[in-house]
Amino acid sequence: MDAAMRERLTEIEIAHKEALVQLTDPEVLGDQDRYREVARRHSELRSVVEAFHSYQAAAAEKADAEEMIKAGEDPEMADYLQGVVDEKAAEMDSLEAELRRLLIPRDPNDSKDVIMEVRSAAGGDEAALWAGDLHRMYQRFAERQGWVVEPMGTSLSEGGGIKEATFAVKGDGAYSRLKYEAGPHRVQRVPETESSGRVHTSMATVAVLPEVEAVEVDIHENDIEVDVFRSSGPGGQSVNTTDSAVRITHKPTGLVVTCQDEKSQLQNKIKALRVLRARLYQRQLDEQLGELAESRRSQVGTGDRSEKIRTYNFRENRVTDHRVGLTIKRLPDVLEGDLDEFIDALMADEESKRLAEGVGV
Repeated sequence: MDAAMRERLTEIEIAHKEALVQLTDPEVLGDQDRYREVARRHSELRSVVEAFHSYQAAAAEKADAEEMIKAGEDPEMADYLQGVVDEKAAEMDSLEAELRRLLIPRDPNDSKDVIMEVRSAAGGDEAALWAGDLHRMYQRFAERQGWVVEPMGTSLSEGGGIKEATFAVKGDGAYSRLKYEAGPHRVQRVPETESSGRVHTSMATVAVLPEVEAVEVDIHENDIEVDVFRSSGPGGQSVNTTDSAVRITHKPTGLVVTCQDEKSQLQNKIKALRVLRARLYQRQLDEQLGELAESRRSQVGTGDRSEKIRTYNFRENRVTDHRVGLTIKRLPDVLEGDLDEFIDALMADEESKRLAEGVGV
């Protein structure tokens, strides 16, 4: 382990001790928001400190065994002691690799809940049906994780699919895993209306936005225009008889959010503001990173059939993630929310790239 890494680990060890002391501070105990933040920080640092202590213990045992071999006081123990040296050296290598992984800075949004937007793209009615399938897939995935899904707004198509659906997913680590789902999703299948059996290619796009608190993004009333109208479903039929649907336009950016799922105008406004806040937060992140386009726009792409992050081929019963070259031939399981293999592979790929760049060490 080089000196820079050891110095960084020593700093983390000190910060961990300071966080532990703060958790017993009456001032911190009396401020729930601050207490939660300190507790989260303490928990994040603990795994690094524990691994560092294990590394130090292995190093000490290795040094003791080497000293005993050098002293040569018990020649009959030499083979055993060399075995200890080799075992502890391997343990130290493994722990150092683990520590390098733990030192990669976490995405500050990883602990947040998310707001997801699924939209039909190229492919007409079949694309809308596909968007509906993806919407259901993410609901199933969330259920498997023990997360809560909250509808935010849905626009149905004439053919029974989804033009667009916005929903929140609440649960530990929701953004850390779902963020890899952002982008264009391509489906290849024979539509039910296709009598000749010809395979059609359609697209739906997915955006994944971290949900933020009001204190993180302040929206001034003077900056928004709120319109109310009567909720309606596909074909224009009335969903309810009051003007409860809400459309919010953020005048400085031109962003527009519509919510009509709730019967109460106030509830729809609150949900629309949550979506708007998430989109504005994403724009702020983009500006901090010096990016010109919205992350949301880069996530969903143009919706053209040639773009895709993942392809779902029904005839071949396969799903391929083009970012990591992983193919799984269990399409029905994937559509039932079995996404862990893809997400784990994407997380590992990102981690290996950042390790190769030396990020965080």
